[in-house]
Amino acid sequence: MDLQHHGLPDRGLAIATAPLQVRAEASTVTGSHTVVATPSSTISPYNTGLNGVNQPMNILFTELLWWSLGIVGLVLLVIRIVELAWAKLRLLTAMSLPGEKQEFWRRTQWHRMPSLKRGLLYAPLWKKRHNREIRLSSAANMGTLPSRLHALLLFGYLASNLAYMFILDWKNENKYALCAEIRGRSGTLSVVSMVPLIIFAGRNNPLIGLLNVSFDTYNLLHRWMGRISVIEVIIHFIAWAVVQVADDGWAGVQHKILHDRFIGYGTVGVAAMTILMILAFSPIRHAFYETFLNTHIILALIAFICTWVHCVSASVGALPQTPWILAILALWLAERTARMLRLAYVNWSSRGFTEAFVEAVPGEACRVTMHVPRSVTIKPGQHAYVRFAGVNCWENHPFSIAFYEHAYRSDDILPISEKDRPDRTRKPVGTTVSFLIGAHTGFTRKLYNTALRSQSRSVSMRAALEGPYAGHHSMDSYGHCVLFAGATGITHQISYLPHLIEGFNAGTVATRRVTLVWIVRDYEVLEWARPWMDKILRMPNRKAVLQIRLFVTRPKTASQVVSSSTTVQMFPGRPNIPMLLAKEVGEQMGAMCVSVCGPGGLADDVRDAVRKVQAHGTVVDFVEESFTW
Repeated sequence: MDLQHHGLPDRGLAIATAPLQVRAEASTVTGSHTVVATPSSTISPYNTGLNGVNQPMNILFTELLWWSLGIVGLVLLVIRIVELAWAKLRLLTAMSLPGEKQEFWRRTQWHRMPSLKRGLLYAPLWKKRHNREIRLSSAANMGTLPSRLHALLLFGYLASNLAYMFILDWKNENKYALCAEIRGRSGTLSVVSMVPLIIFAGRNNPLIGLLNVSFDTYNLLHRWMGRISVIEVIIHFIAWAVVQVADDGWAGVQHKILHDRFIGYGTVGVAAMTILMILAFSPIRHAFYETFLNTHIILALIAFICTWVHCVSASVGALPQTPWILAILALWLAERTARMLRLAYVNWSSRGFTEAFVEAVPGEACRVTMHVPRSVTIKPGQHAYVRFAGVNCWENHPFSIAFYEHAYRSDDILPISEKDRPDRTRKPVGTTVSFLIGAHTGFTRKLYNTALRSQSRSVSMRAALEGPYAGHHSMDSYGHCVLFAGATGITHQISYLPHLIEGFNAGTVATRRVTLVWIVRDYEVLEWARPWMDKILRMPNRKAVLQIRLFVTRPKTASQVVSSSTTVQMFPGRPNIPMLLAKEVGEQMGAMCVSVCGPGGLADDVRDAVRKVQAHGTVVDFVEESFTW
């Protein structure tokens, strides 16, 4: 059950590639005696070692996989560089122009781009369903469907693995030699997939910022590469077991697993990966997510360690895959170490530890304000992982950063907003970071109940912040931004508003109009964002830039959805998203960016509306903030 690859000495390669000329019925004559080879002589050479393994082909297919992944990454890097250069040029030329003078950037400069967005870049795999969950029941779902582009990339990787797996010497009449070839191929391909598998799983993956590919997309690729790797390692084990059973029966298989270090550790690794894939099945993962996450980490570590021992214990010496496994373990440990160091640095200083103020708000949610003792650089659209000492302290979960303020020593460490800072040379000594956490199940429900049980419906506790992460989608170069939010999705969208309004006042952004569309269940939910929205509505020139549309889907009375303001309007029921977006496009100023953060159904509706307006020939880009766990 060894994992073969390149780098073998010439003698080993010769043994691996030279066909054995032994037949079950072959005989030789020695003197007056005829020696008949036993049938097992066509089996036993192939149950271990490199006999029958096509090492040159394994090397070729490994290199092809590396090159294919590298080329995709290089293409994305080139696209990313072009996008950044184009956005910078658009910002520099448009930030001093009024909205009606940004007509050049309003019109698409490449006539094929709208159809490319509509048919590939923004297209769901089927009809308009993408992030809306496929529910089996109220408690279980099958996850979501990939987009058309994601499906194309996944199909390419899956098809190449399938092709490489079964390009074998099918003319070989010895089926046990064929099993040995399958064993070597499947083991090699499985370890090849483990390398990007572990890279894509990391929060601190440098490719996220470099290629502007979201962690959600890497998470999708991580899940599918994991499935491919597990299936290949199962094939690897079965190919070995078929030969071993034929040679020495099931008793021989049991003896090898229990007494052979090479086989034993390999078997444990296969078992760990198989259990890991079963537990990662979407209904199980969603039903017991916290348990799954911790078990996932433990099983993955067991699988990596067992694979490493398996590779270094081969009878022919350490296998060529050994450096790969060491690299995988090093990457995993480095990413975990980076998390711990980042966690310790951000949340502790001479001023103390991070403290959180958690208050229960109407609509079963918590408004959390974390006082971090260090200055944290935060950009719009970022999220952070948070944990609380009093609520499942071993768990950490990602939440969008809704609002932040810095504290300055000259002001007795009181939080002061960036826009009010009179002296920009002062260095902040702390940061106040705010979140909104809806109460669902598990950790979030326990946090809400903890605050609710307090007499004041609020509680203070020791906490920790890890991050921030993401925030790679800048809206500074767009003349027109339309931000859709559903329920707690307002936290992601509200983080852009102070930055864009300040940039408008300072003349550092091209944005001339921002339309915020927030869809809530009832009127009481508006309390979630009240402290932050009050500060935003008081900002200078806010009315010249910001338009707010509030939709209350289940108002208790008609009087709850009445607004006298022309810039902040309220409506009962759900919005007609295609009509609303078409109206915005009709009044478009410069290039437009449409962003959505909220339930999967809302995200799919906005995506579909963006695809429809591509026919207008204007620049309408789409950004979706999601975390499909």
